[in-house]
Amino acid sequence: MYIDIVPNRSSPPAILLRESRREGNSIRKITLANLSHLSLQQAEAIRSILKGEQLVPAAGALVIERTLPHGHVEAVLGTLRGIGLERMLASQPSRQRDLVVAMIVEQILHQDSKLADTRNWHATSLAGELGVEDADENELYEALDWLLARKKRIEKKLAARHLSEGDCVLYDVTSSSYEGCSCPLARWGHSRDKKKGLPVIVYGTLTDREGRPLGVDVYPGNTGDPKTIPDQVLKLREEFGLNRVVLVGDRGMLTQTQIEYVSQHPGLGWISALRSGSIRRLIEQGQVEVSLFDTRNLAEIRSPDYPGERLIACYNPFLAEERKRNRRELLEATEGLLRKIKGEVSRRTKKPLSKAQIGLKVGKVLHTYKMGKHFELSIGDNALDWEQREERIRREEQLDGIYIVRTSELEESISAEDTVRHYKSLSLVERVYRTVKGLDLLIRPIRHRTEDRVRAHIFLCMLAYYVQWHMRKSLSSLLFEDEELESLRAGRDPVAKAEPSAAAKRKKATRCTADGFPVHSFRTLLNDLGTRCKNRCRLIAGRQEAAFTQYTEPTALQCKVFELLGIRVPSRVKNENHQIA
Repeated sequence: MYIDIVPNRSSPPAILLRESRREGNSIRKITLANLSHLSLQQAEAIRSILKGEQLVPAAGALVIERTLPHGHVEAVLGTLRGIGLERMLASQPSRQRDLVVAMIVEQILHQDSKLADTRNWHATSLAGELGVEDADENELYEALDWLLARKKRIEKKLAARHLSEGDCVLYDVTSSSYEGCSCPLARWGHSRDKKKGLPVIVYGTLTDREGRPLGVDVYPGNTGDPKTIPDQVLKLREEFGLNRVVLVGDRGMLTQTQIEYVSQHPGLGWISALRSGSIRRLIEQGQVEVSLFDTRNLAEIRSPDYPGERLIACYNPFLAEERKRNRRELLEATEGLLRKIKGEVSRRTKKPLSKAQIGLKVGKVLHTYKMGKHFELSIGDNALDWEQREERIRREEQLDGIYIVRTSELEESISAEDTVRHYKSLSLVERVYRTVKGLDLLIRPIRHRTEDRVRAHIFLCMLAYYVQWHMRKSLSSLLFEDEELESLRAGRDPVAKAEPSAAAKRKKATRCTADGFPVHSFRTLLNDLGTRCKNRCRLIAGRQEAAFTQYTEPTALQCKVFELLGIRVPSRVKNENHQIA
């Protein structure tokens, strides 16, 4: 018996249950039943039964054995490979390279300890993609040692790709707190984390003019920022092999002593800024006057105190007004606290406060808002009085909104406007630190105990930021970022307040891109990508079972992300080429 489906021209096909018999040299078809009232699906099911096939319910035919978030791994790992970082780590595949790549991707996805990494990457497709499912934390520590041994070579490759003779490099230093006492790098020093009672570790980062990190060096926590400059000069000249380069650093790091040191190296220029005391002396000498800024907010001057240097004086009225307002509010707040102490002094008649006791209370108040330099205090036993130093306040107001950028570079090499732009580009290095310290990469808490492991961990975080930098640049149209920022920086007034582009304002107001996609932060976009999954499936067909991998169909937003990153999305089904009897 068999099912025969006979087409009709103007009617639905006839579904007939038939039997075939041979009579002599011919075949005779005998219709046993007319099943035309059945659907084609039902007819196909009867046909399969008549063929001896075993039917199973649809719910039991396909078993999804495991589902792993995959899209975010796909995006980060694809970007890492696309920018060539995998080959920078090592030209040939190896177990150590795969482990380091896995840690870099994991640092972007979850930012956890190495032990947690070996757990986290089993909750995504990362371990399977790189074949490191069996790795434990001890193997990761060994991979960190492998990475640290290759650090100089990797930094040299990064510099060769992104730097050339005559380029500007940006350099800045920060510190992170260390919770522990075993690492020799952890020392008591200036904490940028504002965490009291914890030692710190100092590290400085070199970037190109666009903010791509090229190298990082780690120092004991009690190392002053200027003392790190000689190492950077050595790195630029000997490790990177650059004869002509301009180092950009802030005024607290490129001090006069360090500028003299840098100037001893022919071909190595610098850009920095004057400190407030130096600016005040120039104002008192009459070399910087408000009239300089009558027609422009920028003026180039010369001073015998700074031979061979160009000084670019800048005036920002918005910044001036903001500083005046802040100073006025802080002075009022400080006086309010002083009045409270004076009220307490006047009430203590039976047990008056001594001069020392009043001094302690006043000292805490002055330390709170850092306004002690603007008050003249008179403290005695059971007596407190003060007045503002009007002349000192007036002298400080002369500096409001004025800053002076200094450089060794000639005007033929870098214009005054570009000099200011390069100095203000140090904010790109600060962005590195905001990212690695914030929720995106979370360099802290530093959990490693040995000096080499701390250095390797910080270098690993720098490489993770290098990958994220490229992802953010490619995905800027989908993120809360100004896509036109780079072109705006090159042409806008370097001194005036920076304004976002019209496109950025529109994107921020509507919360939508020009293509109609919702605007994301980098973290929420990764979360959305994580909803694209890699499914391990098993198909039951009669007595045979076949295993295969099936990917979730990407959404329109996910397709856009992969398109911007230049990543080819694999086919929906990946045949694993094996069957189980």
